[in-house]
Amino acid sequence: MTRPRVVSATEWQAERDALLVKEKELTHALDALAAQRRRLPMVKLRIDYEFTAPDQKKVQLTDLFAGRRQLVIYHFMLAKNQDFICDGCASFTDNIGHQEHLNARDTTLILMAPAPQSEIEPVRQRFGWTVPWFSSHGSDFHEDLEHGEGFGLSVLLRNDDEVFRTYYTNGRGVDRLRLDLNLLDLTPYGRQEEWEDSPQGWPQTPTMAWMRLRDEY
Repeated sequence: MTRPRVVSATEWQAERDALLVKEKELTHALDALAAQRRRLPMVKLRIDYEFTAPDQKKVQLTDLFAGRRQLVIYHFMLAKNQDFICDGCASFTDNIGHQEHLNARDTTLILMAPAPQSEIEPVRQRFGWTVPWFSSHGSDFHEDLEHGEGFGLSVLLRNDDEVFRTYYTNGRGVDRLRLDLNLLDLTPYGRQEEWEDSPQGWPQTPTMAWMRLRDEY
């Protein structure tokens, strides 16, 4: 197996310092991108959509904010009568921790899926997730957002009784938010997937082929 050079601590530090320059450049670029994201135009949404809360109560769009001004929605890929659980969505949810720090900045995070609560609840119970998970079943919310039934992440802003969509991302835009994949990106082997540029002979498998529901490893 080919591997990076083995060097002295002094030479390693010099190489690490050179990489740090590039990392800081990327950090500044991400800061600039975030500043541009904060200035994106917004789309005003209807507020008469009806959702089903985990306690089976019917709620409207403004209720999802839980009294806060900002809302992050992870669109969980679970449609009505779907016969599988998306391992990517499940592993994303596994990475969600306590929300007190988000809440302190006037922000709420929820899950949402097109499936009815009767099909959501067994999944939630199986993995013990506590993040609020709402059903949009019977609503045209996903269609109006042109989201479809895949996974993604939407950001909404509330101003009194007005709600605006400010941001949306999916694919790699979502997986860069995950702690597990970001930690793997720091390791020598990385995510160990075929698309990565790794040293010759490093372990690699097809993209996401390794991932399982956490109780199936």
